[in-house]
Amino acid sequence: MPTILVFGASGAIGRFALPLFAPDHRVLPVSRVARRGWIAADLTDAASTWPDAEIVLSLGPLDAFAAWLERTPTPALRRIVAMSSMSAQTKRDSPDPAERALAARLRDAEAQVRAAASARGCAWTIFRPTLIYGAGIDKTLAPIARFAQRWRVLPVPLGASGLRQPVQAADLAAACKMVLANAATLGKTYELGGGERLRFDAMIRRLLDAVPGPVLRIPIPDPIVRVLARRMPGALARLRADLIADNAGAVRDFGYAPGPFRADAVLPRPG
Repeated sequence: MPTILVFGASGAIGRFALPLFAPDHRVLPVSRVARRGWIAADLTDAASTWPDAEIVLSLGPLDAFAAWLERTPTPALRRIVAMSSMSAQTKRDSPDPAERALAARLRDAEAQVRAAASARGCAWTIFRPTLIYGAGIDKTLAPIARFAQRWRVLPVPLGASGLRQPVQAADLAAACKMVLANAATLGKTYELGGGERLRFDAMIRRLLDAVPGPVLRIPIPDPIVRVLARRMPGALARLRADLIADNAGAVRDFGYAPGPFRADAVLPRPG
């Protein structure tokens, strides 16, 4: 069986990818924290030694992986599938300098991966997913759901009409496997969103409807939102911006078929 090295194995996508690849690959998950059967190593530590693998799946920070790929000898490596983010595009012109810097880092990391892979004759595919959910550890929808669940109240900005396209981590893990041996996907970057587009405020309403028990929604008018968001101008601008992906290329090349937004999957169910 081919060996696959999985960076970001403990993240949202990794939790679904590991069992998906296990039946027909020798899976080597990587973690900075020692786990039974995993490789305990830090991707950013230049002194770490690594087993050789034919395939690398990068599901964590792309800039760290790009640096690893540039400096690490990988004689057997022939295939890379790496996660970037739609933030590389959607935050490119943000009024927030920190967000513009993030977008630039992502694009630079993508370029590094392409160059390093091409230099060693290794096939690559890069994904730019939208809003990821599905394991209870994302930094957007899961915190909102937990806040509402704990405090039974949630402020909701009025006029938050921008479209969102949340994508489940399980669908992204499936996409990784679908492209692995697909020649049509080599040397390409794909936008990956979920199977449903909905307004930001509608997405939040559906999320709150999935929280057990009553939650009081407090509408926040525009003037108050502007005051609260002075330190986060990018976040305010995006409330009315469409942050969506064009799945057409992925559908055409490898049959990508993500499901609709499942608000009940944002937080893991007890037991």
